[in-house]
Amino acid sequence: MTRDEVIAIIRKHVVEQIEDVEEEDLEFAETFRDFGANSLDMLEVVTASMREMNIKVPRAELAEVESIDQLADHFMKYI
Repeated sequence: MTRDEVIAIIRKHVVEQIEDVEEEDLEFAETFRDFGANSLDMLEVVTASMREMNIKVPRAELAEVESIDQLADHFMKYI
């Protein structure tokens, strides 16, 4: 799986999980908080994305993740 494919999966789940966010609104460098996400939204995005990619990333490793770009970097380590 390429990094672009990982980003596409994350973006899909951000749009599905976070209210009032559209695909065209997403920028890689923006933080999830910029999209209006709370910690529950983040958990849902991470969990759904990991499930779709069939990977497991330790939650502690994701504690400091703030953007789609950072999340993709962490996921790529486990693919």
